[in-house]
Amino acid sequence: MASWNSVPLEVLYNVLGWIAFVSWSISFYPQVILNFSRKSVVGLNFDFVVLNLTKHSSYLIYNASMFFSSAVQRQYHDRYGENEMIPVAANDVAFSIHAVLLTAFTLFQISIYDRGNQKVSKTAIAIVSVAWLSVAVCVFVGIPKHSWLWLVSCFNGLQVTMTVTKYIPQAVMNFRRKSTIGFSIGNILLDLFGGLTNYGQMAVQSIDQHSWVNFYGNIGKTLLSLV
Repeated sequence: MASWNSVPLEVLYNVLGWIAFVSWSISFYPQVILNFSRKSVVGLNFDFVVLNLTKHSSYLIYNASMFFSSAVQRQYHDRYGENEMIPVAANDVAFSIHAVLLTAFTLFQISIYDRGNQKVSKTAIAIVSVAWLSVAVCVFVGIPKHSWLWLVSCFNGLQVTMTVTKYIPQAVMNFRRKSTIGFSIGNILLDLFGGLTNYGQMAVQSIDQHSWVNFYGNIGKTLLSLV
């Protein structure tokens, strides 16, 4: 099994990982607080929140499976080598759990606060439906073949697709309104900082292991940070 070559790099890896966790986790609160203080969700695009819930739910399934499942880890080592470290850390799992809960709470706020004439679009509903139908097909294909790594990679692929997609409705809405009132800038700044520190964490692991498998072995995490 893979192990760290440098204790200082291992410490730095964990520090950067938990900084990313804190930054990404706190990024949910400015919007929640803004909604509460205004008693309104006007300006927050509902499609963004719905797509975000799908994104974080699928990412949680991937992270938890990769971190806890010995079968998934074994297939990962068979594919990338016994000396490669699992590319999911405890902070990734913790972040995913927190993200699902906070996104669900934001949806609850949408249901109780002033919404104006805003609603979830049929396009967003169709995208989410197709997304979960696609991974359902992966489940039916992967389970009989015991293709556990491939199966959880489907969920990872889904979270990347949702990550790329979810920002578009909010950006379009901001452009049409010529305003970002109702959408918290704190969310974006913390999201950006979390992505940067997450990349730093991955780079530290690659430097210690003298391998870049960490980046393409968990392409979902790489693309998530980039987006």
